[in-house]
Amino acid sequence: MASVEEARRLVDVLESELATRWGEVDQHTRYYKGEQPLKFASEEFRKYHGDRYRGFSDNWVQVVADSPVERLTVNGVKPAGTERADAELWRVWQANGLDADSQLGFQGSVIAARSYVLVWGNPSDPETPAVTFEDATSCVVAYEPGSRRRRRAALRRWQDGYTDMAVLYLPDEVWKFERALPRQDKSANMTQADEEIASWEPRDMGDEPNPQRNPLGVVPVVELPNRPLLADDPISDVRGVVAMQDAVNLLWAQLFTASDYASFPQRIVLGAERPTIPILDQNGNVTGERPVDLEKFAVDRILWIDGDESTRTTEWSAANLEAYTSVIEVAVGHIAAQTRTPQHYLIGKMANLSGDALIAAETGLVKRVEEKQLWYGQALREMFRLVALAMNDDDRARAVAGGSVLWADAQSRSQAQVADALQKLKAIGFPFEWLASRYGLMPTEVADVVAMKEREQLADPIGAIAAEVNRAAPADEDEPPEEGAPGGGPE
Repeated sequence: MASVEEARRLVDVLESELATRWGEVDQHTRYYKGEQPLKFASEEFRKYHGDRYRGFSDNWVQVVADSPVERLTVNGVKPAGTERADAELWRVWQANGLDADSQLGFQGSVIAARSYVLVWGNPSDPETPAVTFEDATSCVVAYEPGSRRRRRAALRRWQDGYTDMAVLYLPDEVWKFERALPRQDKSANMTQADEEIASWEPRDMGDEPNPQRNPLGVVPVVELPNRPLLADDPISDVRGVVAMQDAVNLLWAQLFTASDYASFPQRIVLGAERPTIPILDQNGNVTGERPVDLEKFAVDRILWIDGDESTRTTEWSAANLEAYTSVIEVAVGHIAAQTRTPQHYLIGKMANLSGDALIAAETGLVKRVEEKQLWYGQALREMFRLVALAMNDDDRARAVAGGSVLWADAQSRSQAQVADALQKLKAIGFPFEWLASRYGLMPTEVADVVAMKEREQLADPIGAIAAEVNRAAPADEDEPPEEGAPGGGPE
């Protein structure tokens, strides 16, 4: 059992790791939301046009981040040694609203490189443990040295009014801490002094003990890593898009400026003085002159020029704005190639693509989704094991640890393609339940469809027998039986 000082030091260390990660996570989140500060190629452009395009963004980051998440759908979990998905664990999943919240968890991992899922007992319903997905800015997990799976501690932190709250999860106990937030009306120096003096203190839990025993016997927080590396932190899908997103935004700003100043032919006058207007006194005498307001001539679309034979007019041709749009398309193509996002997701150009061509165009995205299914599935399998432990069902926990998470098909295909493929698989003997799951039905829906088929057979037993006879009949009934076979004549 850890002492108060040991627990406090561990909270400080894990909080420091959270603070280290916060900057990059915040940047990626802001880019995902379209809050992208405009970068400039020169100080001159920043000086004259910095405020004009403040807040503008052509947000490709969101498309890149959302494209795999929309294909990540959990259909259930199947424990090892069983033929069907576990209905009780799926009930807990549904009771916690994880059909929706899991999408938030996957999206958080894609953007911030990691997200977390927390499992804990539910005092109001002991049969239904509480499961919540947590953001990378509020949770952190510490692993045993040399291991990427054995968790030795986890911290969850949040703010409640004017108080920082923290929960430290250890394999055998759970500590709850709190810390007063520094007042915001103080000077910067006094605020910094408050932060130095403030420390985490065990929270007063009333009649509940603090620390309390961890009945699961394992840290109940699981990390969902995105694109993990063997010896480094996982990588956000947004990270590689930020630089190219900045370039695209700058190109758009330059295009807008060019369209404002040079998108139309500009007519100019050569060899003439600027027109002037005489200045008269109250008696009508000329006392001076002033230059004409050229903007008024631009509005009136007429200009009188008093010049000689050397005076002439000419024009500048309009700027070629396609030079900008073509470069932007190249930049977006780079984003598509680097992130394995189909170009028709980004550029939106599709011209009579066949089904096979569309599948080929989305192969990179499908593989990207399947990689995430592999890593997220490993984390979700551990989550379901924790749920079983919270339900005091050790046998189910062991079975789930060696089981598999069931995902919806990551590939996008037409109904005709799916039906044709399933019909061919049925012809070579695949069972109906397997075909129904491949069609995209959840395990509970498969069970409902099987029950419906059984009720139909009970209502029409003759039709069911005829169907069985037809399935058992030879493929070509017109072919005469072989000699010596029943009905084939004398031997």
